[in-house]
Formats: sequence, C-alpha cells, structure tokens
Amino acid sequence: MPSRFLALALACCCVTPAFAADKRVYKIDSLIATARGGMVTIQAKGAVQSGGWKKPKLHVLHVDAHAVTVEFVAAPPPAGMTVIEAVVPVEATAKVRGKSASVRVLADANEMTAQILK
Repeated sequence: MPSRFLALALACCCVTPAFAADKRVYKIDSLIATARGGMVTIQAKGAVQSGGWKKPKLHVLHVDAHAVTVEFVAAPPPAGMTVIEAVVPVEATAKVRGKSASVRVLADANEMTAQILK
C-alpha cells in the first residue's frame, strides 16, 4: 500500500509542472529606500522580458550597518506556455529590519544603489 501511494505521488509530480525557482528580473528601473522606526522599506520597479512572470519580490541577500543587498526576483512562466514577447513592467516592495545607510538591488542586466532616506 505505501509503495502504491509513493508511485502515485511520483506520477503526479512528473505530470504536474513543478514550480520553477525564482529568477532575477531582466532590469531594475527605479529604487526608493526609506527608514522609519528601525525598518527599511525598499520599493523597486523594473521589467521582465516576457509576459507570464508572477510574484515579483525582493529577496534579501545581506544586511549590515553599511548596506542592504537584495535581488529582484520573480517566478518565470512555465516552459511551453504561450506568452507575450515584450518588456513587461514589474514592481515589488520589501521591509527589512535594520539601520543601514544604503540599499543595493541586483537584477539580471543591471543593478542600482540608493541612499536610504530618513
């Protein structure tokens, strides 16, 4: 019985498309970072190279007293999905605890650094 369940679970995993790992967005166009009450709010706007990208977010890589480093990522469309081939805007906001002086956001084609406004 357990082996049948395992076989069924493996078959479902093979048939159902797996959620792709998040990948960096194509580029970042603007960055605003503000601090209030020990929290840094980061707002980034950028673009991906096609439609179908979901859940853009800022993934924190490193935080210290000097800088917060994040990467701008999103879930790409599944393989084989028909999507528009155009530069499509995306945006994300994140809050990070800390008192850093600047924020650095990494995208696939570029990166941007901004001083934190207090």
